[in-house]
Amino acid sequence: MNIALAAYETRNRDLTFNLRQIERGLRETQGKADLLCFGEAFLQGFDALCWDFARDKAVAVSTDSEVFRRLAAWTVRYGVDLLFGYLEREGEAIYSSCAVIASGRLVHNYHRISEGWREPWADEHYREGEGVSAFRYRDRELTIALCGDLWTYPERFRTDGLLIWPIYVTFDLEAEAAAYAKQAALAAKCALLVNPLSGDPVSHGGAFFFQEGQIVKRLPFDAEGMLIVEV
Repeated sequence: MNIALAAYETRNRDLTFNLRQIERGLRETQGKADLLCFGEAFLQGFDALCWDFARDKAVAVSTDSEVFRRLAAWTVRYGVDLLFGYLEREGEAIYSSCAVIASGRLVHNYHRISEGWREPWADEHYREGEGVSAFRYRDRELTIALCGDLWTYPERFRTDGLLIWPIYVTFDLEAEAAAYAKQAALAAKCALLVNPLSGDPVSHGGAFFFQEGQIVKRLPFDAEGMLIVEV
């Protein structure tokens, strides 16, 4: 199975641009990868929220939205499945979530369980999930952790399968790459990390394939790129 990690630019509150980026990634990996992965909150941009629910509820999207129907149709059109971070509205709650759409169908949806995605003074509309669960994808066991999840609760993500770790960080990940590899090894022998590019605030991108706490393959920072890994 081939998995592609897209370290592409995302723009805050620019859904049109971010959707074009996702479709571009699907088009470019057609025939090369089974699953295409984007970073945390890629769909709307990590800093798309203003922490006023009356306004933010129009930014977050639900899994039964037209946006999801379009993404599902693209996975069929291009023959590539999709994993992406997004800001989810579920009823009167907003989560930092990660969805997996395969062959036109939502097969997994995960709510981040650590608090670092939101402002500490955000009200009760902004929530974390409670559960962590593996799922089957093409006869492999996959587990998703979002950014700070794996630093706060590494024991909850332990798996004999593959760990996929979409993140969003603005610091110099170059200096921290080895630490991220070791942290991933607390949960899984094999892990994939993907970080988007952003100009507001600056995020340097990058993608990694970790194995037993070591960096096996990677993308350079500060440039859009696609890392395809056979697992």
